[in-house]
Amino acid sequence: MIVLVAHGTRNPAGPRVIAELASLVQAEAGVPVRVAYADVLQPDVTSVLRSVRGPAVVIPAFLASGYHVRTDIPAQIAASGRRDVVLTDAFGPAPELIEAMRDRLVAAGYRRGDAVVLAAAGSSDPRALAEVRSAARALSAALAVPVRIGYAATARPTASEAVQAVGGRVAVASWLLAPGLFQQRLEAAGADVVAEPLGAHPGVVDLVLRRYRQAAYSMAA
Repeated sequence: MIVLVAHGTRNPAGPRVIAELASLVQAEAGVPVRVAYADVLQPDVTSVLRSVRGPAVVIPAFLASGYHVRTDIPAQIAASGRRDVVLTDAFGPAPELIEAMRDRLVAAGYRRGDAVVLAAAGSSDPRALAEVRSAARALSAALAVPVRIGYAATARPTASEAVQAVGGRVAVASWLLAPGLFQQRLEAAGADVVAEPLGAHPGVVDLVLRRYRQAAYSMAA
């Protein structure tokens, strides 16, 4: 089975998006998919793992490998006492997600000539920020335009600062998975165009399936 781990948000739209993603993955993978949260909401990973039987693949639905991915989720797995669990990499700047981000940006009204800001959640972990920079470089290559970076929290520049630093029409690409406080901050950053979060885009579904199949193969080997 798959345990899909999201951050958690008090905005009810966030859990709805994660539930939709889990449902689409389950339909494609043909195995049960349970949702857990690393923070804010319940159930956590420990509770979910204790409630199910059989091998499990835990997939962190995080766009960067910050504290929750490197510390919280492994600790919650350890607390479950389960040994038949494989923890995959977080989502990161995978090609499927760059395609999804570009699609969301175009759907929001991006047009050639717009200045582009990739807006991410932010982190105090330099490794997570490096992954954001990788995503920005990949989006820049996909659009063939320069891409600046802004953050919704923790890191600088903020999304508002990044938008204000460029002239003309500005489009913000949301490097977020689900709606919530951070997406609201992007929408208030003063850009002309703000893309929706990646959500349950087919590319996100494809990435979860790829993570699961790679883990299942390693467990069977």
